Amino acid sequence: MAKKIEFYDTTLRDGTQAEDFNLSVEDKIRVALKLDEFGIDYIEGGWPGANPKDARFFREIRDYTLKHAKLAAFGSTHHPRKNPEEDENLAALIEARCPVITIFGKSWDIHVKEALRTTLERNLEIIGNSVSYLKPHCEKLFYDAEHFFDGFKANPDYAIATLKKAKEAGADCLVLCDTNGGTLPHEIVEIIREVKKRVGKGTKLGIHAHNDTECAVANSLMAVLEGVIQVQGTINGFGERCGNANLCSIIPNLILKMGYEAEVAKNLHRLTEVSRYVCEIANLPHPRYLPYVGRSAFAHKGGVHVSAVMRHPRTYEHIEPELVGNTRRVLVSDLSGRSNIVYKAQQFGIKLSPDDPMVAKIVEEVKKREAEGYQFEAAEASLELLMYRLIGEPKQYFELLGYRVFDMQDPDEGRPLVEATVMVRVPPGVGEVEHTAATGNGPVNALDNAIRKALERFYPQLREMTLEDYKVRVLPGTPGTGAMVRVLIFSRDQEDRWGTVGVSQDILEASCRALVDSLTYKLFKDRHKKEEG
Repeated sequence: MAKKIEFYDTTLRDGTQAEDFNLSVEDKIRVALKLDEFGIDYIEGGWPGANPKDARFFREIRDYTLKHAKLAAFGSTHHPRKNPEEDENLAALIEARCPVITIFGKSWDIHVKEALRTTLERNLEIIGNSVSYLKPHCEKLFYDAEHFFDGFKANPDYAIATLKKAKEAGADCLVLCDTNGGTLPHEIVEIIREVKKRVGKGTKLGIHAHNDTECAVANSLMAVLEGVIQVQGTINGFGERCGNANLCSIIPNLILKMGYEAEVAKNLHRLTEVSRYVCEIANLPHPRYLPYVGRSAFAHKGGVHVSAVMRHPRTYEHIEPELVGNTRRVLVSDLSGRSNIVYKAQQFGIKLSPDDPMVAKIVEEVKKREAEGYQFEAAEASLELLMYRLIGEPKQYFELLGYRVFDMQDPDEGRPLVEATVMVRVPPGVGEVEHTAATGNGPVNALDNAIRKALERFYPQLREMTLEDYKVRVLPGTPGTGAMVRVLIFSRDQEDRWGTVGVSQDILEASCRALVDSLTYKLFKDRHKKEEG
């Protein structure tokens, strides 16, 4: 019988400590929902006592119901010169009202003396008091032993004493942290074996590795082989300095290579989608050379490799790329994509068999769009509309005939004054032409307001819809202001949220394409629900 493993994601907290990796509260909610959908067991939402953004996240996430994951609030043990009931950090953890609380404490004697500026005995009291005080306020309490491996090397007896104190106070899992990321795999094995001997059988252990020696994934796997049952990490390895253990490598290694069971195993074919989604939300390029999920992970180029792969893919592939939602790419002649398209089509309610000629047509169009700069991982509404158009069901409810945007300075207010004028025809081709104008806070907002104003007479349900977020990314290629840009728009109504994408050298044109898709998708899904009802 395969052993069960738990995955604890800390992208929303540890991941955001990476350079250039920033998430708004709305972004964090989107990522949390995606991770839950994927099957992650625990999602660390942030440190509610550290900043207002995280406190707001924990308030707003209560409006959503997670299907599988349990949300964790993160914080530290109480202040050395305070009691638990007086500590604002512990109060914020309780106020977050999460089923899981994770707190970290000092394991390394140098940190106790120099960082906390207290005695070794007082630190043990702090750990025990913090755990026992918080335990009644959550379903599970995890204790992160910060700098544990460095602490063990320096003073093994004291490092073990901190674990014992947390266990005695009621911690459900003791998480061994390689906070500086300097421990090597053979050391991980030796130290965990000693921990199991000295802390006692039946102790639930976790691993939290950083990647400063490029060993975070290996250290996590070795820890699991030694009996650790909870693995902490981040999507794509985002994290401070050189990053955290990369769950996008750890998860398939444990499930496909080592035979472990986890909830995410049911959705492993969505791993690449999740990896790219997080990058898109953070407005960062997806690293193409990532194992398993990178665009180059199953790419083959030239000569012997291509010849062999065309005969039998296993000659140069360690797994089938479809297992993790990726695709094989033969760079001289792209042969992949069919299975992904069939899967997504079924998800969208389009019945296509793998040998249907339409599949090849869709694959070709998607590849063409990707070459132009489109990405559909966070813009599935645009992908769905594209598929329907290609199979001959255009899902077109209006036609944007033209638009103009005037951007000028308001002399009285000292700020930009933007007006957009649009012409639309409803229905397309033969219908009535509506010509109207509207103002906005910027050119995209003005254009959005003008299009809605023109359409609401025909489609009043558009009033229910709001533009939730707007992201622009300059694509590699032409340098400077002449570069191609990709615009990603997130929209929502009372029931759903969806993403759409547009690409152009003209930022306004790219925005317009994403806006038109967003409005069209709202009308399409409303009609679809009405027909089903």
